[in-house]
Amino acid sequence: MSTSIRRKRSYHHGDLPATLLRAAGKILEKEGLEALTLRRLTRRTGVSHAAPYRHFRHREALLAALAADGYALLGRAQRAAAAAGGLRAMGEAYVRFALDHPQLFRLMFGGAVRIARHERLRDIATQTYAGLAGALAERVGAAAGARDASIAAWAQVHGLAQLLLDDRIAAAARQGRTEEQFIHDVLGTTRFAAGTAAPTAAGTANSGAAGVAQSA
Repeated sequence: MSTSIRRKRSYHHGDLPATLLRAAGKILEKEGLEALTLRRLTRRTGVSHAAPYRHFRHREALLAALAADGYALLGRAQRAAAAAGGLRAMGEAYVRFALDHPQLFRLMFGGAVRIARHERLRDIATQTYAGLAGALAERVGAAAGARDASIAAWAQVHGLAQLLLDDRIAAAARQGRTEEQFIHDVLGTTRFAAGTAAPTAAGTANSGAAGVAQSA
């Protein structure tokens, strides 16, 4: 069966969005965000120039769908890590995700997509952050500052991931450790705990809300 026939059959079976997203993910990781355009995607998949627009109205819609899938993948990785090793394992899974999917990670958090404008992306990003916040809540309960502690935990793992992605940690700092051991050791140095100050109205009004920035 020729490639063109398989692509046409795949399209008529209704899985073109999944095919486009898989191809888009490969372009993103191999060639970077700038290379990922709808025109480039049609050439890669062999579909008509009009076909992607039936599912993604514009480039940002495609990027939002990719980012949403990224958050879903991250959420699954964190849930599996939580079941196996608790809070620190979740942090390690977060950093590992960033290193395994560097361009996707940058797309998710780099500001190229306006999260507030894409409902599915916003919902999945919120759920992913809520998983981290919920895991921390099990440890600190309803104590004052619990939400701030969850943000601190997120900031640490995200910052470590970004530093490693950008190769900003000197080899001397790793002291001969493997990347996995270094990540494990770094995340093990901090014990997050809720503060003792009384909660403010702003801090308690929406303690379960996501910390994902939703720029307009």
